[in-house]
Amino acid sequence: MTAFVRTPDERFSDLPDFAWEPSYTEWEGLRLHYIDVGEGKPVVLFHGEPTWSFLYRHVIKALVEAGYRAVAPDLPGFGRSDKPTDPDFYTYEMHTSAATHIITTLDLIDATAVVQDWGGPIGLRCAVEMPERFSRLSILNTGLFTGGRVSKGFLAWRAFVERSADLPIERVMRGAAIRDWPESVAAGYEAPFPDASHKVGAHRFPLIVPLEETDPGAAEMLRVRSELDGWDRPTQVLFGTSDPIFPVRVGENWVERVPGADRLETVDAGHFLQEDAGAEVGAALVAFLDRTSSALE
Repeated sequence: MTAFVRTPDERFSDLPDFAWEPSYTEWEGLRLHYIDVGEGKPVVLFHGEPTWSFLYRHVIKALVEAGYRAVAPDLPGFGRSDKPTDPDFYTYEMHTSAATHIITTLDLIDATAVVQDWGGPIGLRCAVEMPERFSRLSILNTGLFTGGRVSKGFLAWRAFVERSADLPIERVMRGAAIRDWPESVAAGYEAPFPDASHKVGAHRFPLIVPLEETDPGAAEMLRVRSELDGWDRPTQVLFGTSDPIFPVRVGENWVERVPGADRLETVDAGHFLQEDAGAEVGAALVAFLDRTSSALE
């Protein structure tokens, strides 16, 4: 039995622009949370570190208003999902399996995967391993870690996490912003993490990034990258322009690598472009979905 903590529900009351009813599924003895709202073609929104589905609230609103179904899971250790307390529980395999469970439980077909940060390795792997379920990709500031070179920005972030047993979530989020966020928004990112026992998953993510080709996850991510070399289905690449971890040149590399990507789109935002420029990201995603829908009919 996996030991875990569960964030009290009252921590999630009165969050700004985030009034959707929670949905849950059981997986491996844990309760996993996801948002599932709207009708139409499903769009799966994969979050990363140290965020949760709250990050996508403006994008969810845009999708639903445009006639799409938005599905935004919280990975184990994040948001309203249960948070195992054993650091060794958190692996690339585990996160991918949990995300796969939600996708298959909801029986999503003809879906679009929207990926950012660690949501990239997880969501892209789900898409290439379940091509019968995913027909489009939207790649936001993210990359695949195959044991090769990583940015100085990421190494600085990893070193900071190693020194911080009790990760200061609000400080991390604000530090990545390029504009001021209201106090209520910053509190929304802190909501899932009342103390250090709830932050084990957030603390582990940077530390399980493969730095060498022999590290766990490197070979799997290399396989995902190889599959994407032949992905000719519609693909959006949308990057914030002020991200020290995944700079614009990473977005350019995605366009060059993925056959289904025809151009790089940018917004004036930092690493968390869904927060810095949520309305713009939502509008750009809807425009991409609308203009590529006919190609899938």
